[in-house]
Amino acid sequence: MEELIEILQELHSDVDFTTCETLIDDKILDSFDIVSIVAEVNDRFDVQIPAEELLPENFNSARALWALIERLGDE
Repeated sequence: MEELIEILQELHSDVDFTTCETLIDDKILDSFDIVSIVAEVNDRFDVQIPAEELLPENFNSARALWALIERLGDE
């Protein structure tokens, strides 16, 4: 999870990703950020995030995104 937080911090260093649970709802992350995150997750964790998983609830918090990474990594 720490590596994921680092990825997110590179995008928005002013956000506390360990506690924020409204990254999409509050428009902290935009579509360009999502594209960057998906690419970084693929590179660093060797996990492909399919289009059907590009849902707001999967990106609204670092915890939700980490759960998605773990779930896809187990498949």
